[in-house]
Amino acid sequence: MRIYLDNAATTALAPEVIEVMTQVMQENYGNPSSIYTEGRKSRALIEEARKVVARQIGASIGEVFFTSGGTESNNMAIKCAVRDLGVERIISTKIEHHCVLHTLESLASCGSIALDFVKLKADTSVDLEDLNQLLANSDQKTMVCLMHSNNELGTMIDLDEVSAVCQRHNALFHSDTVQTMGFFPIDVSKTKINFITGSAHKFHGPKGVGFIYINNDNLIKPYIEGGSQERNMRAGTENIYGIVGLAKALELAYENQETHRAHVTELRNYLKTELEAQFEDIQFNGAVDGRHHYKVLSVSFPQQPKSDLMLLNLDILGISASGGSACSSGSETGSHVINIVTKPADALRKTVRFSLSHLNTKAEIDFLLEKLKTITPVKEKASVTS
Repeated sequence: MRIYLDNAATTALAPEVIEVMTQVMQENYGNPSSIYTEGRKSRALIEEARKVVARQIGASIGEVFFTSGGTESNNMAIKCAVRDLGVERIISTKIEHHCVLHTLESLASCGSIALDFVKLKADTSVDLEDLNQLLANSDQKTMVCLMHSNNELGTMIDLDEVSAVCQRHNALFHSDTVQTMGFFPIDVSKTKINFITGSAHKFHGPKGVGFIYINNDNLIKPYIEGGSQERNMRAGTENIYGIVGLAKALELAYENQETHRAHVTELRNYLKTELEAQFEDIQFNGAVDGRHHYKVLSVSFPQQPKSDLMLLNLDILGISASGGSACSSGSETGSHVINIVTKPADALRKTVRFSLSHLNTKAEIDFLLEKLKTITPVKEKASVTS
């Protein structure tokens, strides 16, 4: 038996998504840039998918562009804002996803931008008073880059609140919404955001395809040059199958959003409650009792002999979980997010991120809890029976 609890890293393809993608693979092989029948049919599929995405986020179809995923989309937003919109300064946090953080550090190191980091509160939420002060302290054209939900902790920002602060100071606002797209309602017609991003494999779509929303007020040049695809904004023959799969997955996510949210929230709360009840010295990272993504639970376990191999032991026991971002799993330095939010006294503790989906069950959570009893200290009343 295997249990998959790393849905913040990637998700299983929905059967309906596989079905529509397979059909397109079999029937629509034309290049969407070609003017003959096969090409026009492929182009029509892409434009229909664009309408689906635009409708779900409250955008116009001219504001949605397909990419290879969240990393490209976030790079595009940041680098084009600096190159084409005159952004001289960017404010962000030190716990952003590396595709944002490394991009910002690279731009700052070559003198393209001034880079400031907003303070975080004790629960890892953004200090909006400090953000307001940072924006007030400079006349440079500034963009604020804050992810909607931290991929490792689950801590979230309020898009409306941050948008209001940015508008007050005439700053641009870019939010990495990769973790929340399909899970929370996002309406750019009501909340002013200059750039948001999405990646299909986070909401049960295919890997290798995503999108970027660019507000019509922001006139930028192509990020990848070489052709007139994606309305002259991104060169390269479009990933037709992936784009169709993305649209179907997003449509399903929003159609079932409330049902899935209720189910996953119940599972997460049950897991949190039982961890506290059954195990010694359990701590949680992030704003678990505040504004928080319902699918993520970052758990800090006490140091013990099996700590260093905890993820491997879980894997051997049939449980897939992670220590943080999948993009940093091969790093010897560990998670930059956990390193920042961990107190020195807790440096030897082990963090495991459990991230759930609507495909998980209570029986799977019970299975996890039983297996954990073999690798981390339990409270006396929850000891493994002989």
